[in-house]
This record gives sequence, structure tokens and C-alpha cells, in this order.
Amino acid sequence: METTIFNKIRTWGDERNFYGEGGATIQSQFVKLAEEMGELAGNIARGRDFTDDIGDMAIVLTHLAKLQGTSIEECINHSYNEIKDRKGKFICGSFIKESDLK
Repeated sequence: METTIFNKIRTWGDERNFYGEGGATIQSQFVKLAEEMGELAGNIARGRDFTDDIGDMAIVLTHLAKLQGTSIEECINHSYNEIKDRKGKFICGSFIKESDLK
């Protein structure tokens, strides 16, 4: 199996019983994701670097996907396939799907 950063994250979790009995839960990781999102919001609001916040959220999302029985790669592929042909335009800095413009 190819060693990707996502595989390293899952291995780290396996080594710490993240996914076993008594380990992390979907609920606990959702709360962690909200915490990390708050840190991201704070750093954006203060004009600070938020590289670490995005990385922390990606790690939590990797664990959430595994706890759900899927992988972050599958989730990203699914979402990309949903948007790859999407058309629309930016309004006030937000992309609006063509179907929502009508």
C-alpha cells in the first residue's frame, strides 16, 4: 500500500487505539473539528497564519472518515465528482451554482 500522509495519520491513530474500543468516537471527533474550526476562525480574524489549523482539521476529518467506515480519500473523490462539472459564478466572493442562480 502506498504511504500517503493520510495512511500515516491512520497508522498514528491505530497505534494509539483511536479506532478501537474506548477510543475516539464520531461525536468526540466532531467536537474536536469544531474546536479546530474555531481556532481557524480566530486566526483568520486576526490576520495570522492558519496553516496549522487547516492541517489539524484535515487530520480530524481523516479520523472521522475512518470512524464512519470510509476514507478521507473516498470522501474527497466523491465531493470532487459532485463539483467537477459544476458551473456558476462568484457573487460577493462566494461561488453560486448555476442552478441556484435561476
